[in-house]
Amino acid sequence: MNEVFENIATRRSVRSFLNRPIDREALMKLAQMGAWAPSGMNRQNCQFTVLLNKGRISELAEAVGSAIGSPDYDFYKPAALILVSSTAEYNSPLDCACALENIFLAAHSMGVGSVWINQLKDAEKDGKVAALLSSYGLPPWHRVYGAAALGYPAEIPPAPERKSVIRFVE
Repeated sequence: MNEVFENIATRRSVRSFLNRPIDREALMKLAQMGAWAPSGMNRQNCQFTVLLNKGRISELAEAVGSAIGSPDYDFYKPAALILVSSTAEYNSPLDCACALENIFLAAHSMGVGSVWINQLKDAEKDGKVAALLSSYGLPPWHRVYGAAALGYPAEIPPAPERKSVIRFVE
């Protein structure tokens, strides 16, 4: 099988991570791969905010958990978290989704597990969450459309059955 196809087919959402840091250079490469994702009208409006301090990740998880009514929320205790934010333009959620997919595929190719974190979009207006995001350098006009929780996998789940419909029309 083609190497790219193999990487896509074997990537899984990992929700259990080893207590092992990811080096800064690897995280920079992952964020750069996100930046190489396609963007509508080539606007390239995404910002990649990389949290690699476990205390800061826990502090944000606690604030998000409080905001969404889930006090034990922990982002699955990753080694790092990449927040993908952009302006509120019409294509921004799609641009951020493409960037996150690039990050997930690049991470998998490096032996790093990943999972999409979606709760920030529901919690970012909460006072404590907003203050933390601001302290990380997110502009006030940005929205966090998703985040990548990253770490070395403690376990990799099996592939679920594919249920998508593929139809050719001639």
